[in-house]
Amino acid sequence: MQKRTIDWTVLLALIAGVVLAVMTDWNSQLARYSSPLFASWTAHGIGAIASMALVLILSARGKTMAASVPHQRWPLWSYLGGVPGAFTVLLAAITVNSALGLAGTLALLLVGQMAFGVLADYFGLFRLQRRQPRLHETIGFALVLIGSIVVIVARS
Repeated sequence: MQKRTIDWTVLLALIAGVVLAVMTDWNSQLARYSSPLFASWTAHGIGAIASMALVLILSARGKTMAASVPHQRWPLWSYLGGVPGAFTVLLAAITVNSALGLAGTLALLLVGQMAFGVLADYFGLFRLQRRQPRLHETIGFALVLIGSIVVIVARS
């Protein structure tokens, strides 16, 4: 059996998951004191400012941010990435402040992301290579779905 090395991107994905959970909680707290729409606008405004600051810092240090496809036009749908993000923040701010709570919201967010990922792979959406779900992926999805159900039902 070949030893499998762990890519550093696994750690980055775990950190992103923690940051997503913290962001969802903070946005829902802001929505509780204002409104979900205000919380979404605030989060995206601060994100835009942080992104611009990061671009300025990296460009001042001489770091280049070359696109992976420098001589081709980007597909028009690729500019719409912020729309699902805005809806995610808005809807999560509403659901965290409901009976689902943070754990239930994050569990269902994960199920939704995994389900869409499987569909995107299967149908080749967004120029992805089409591929069938593997058995271990199907089992993993089923376990996450069951775990999410347990998290939500256990709250009642």
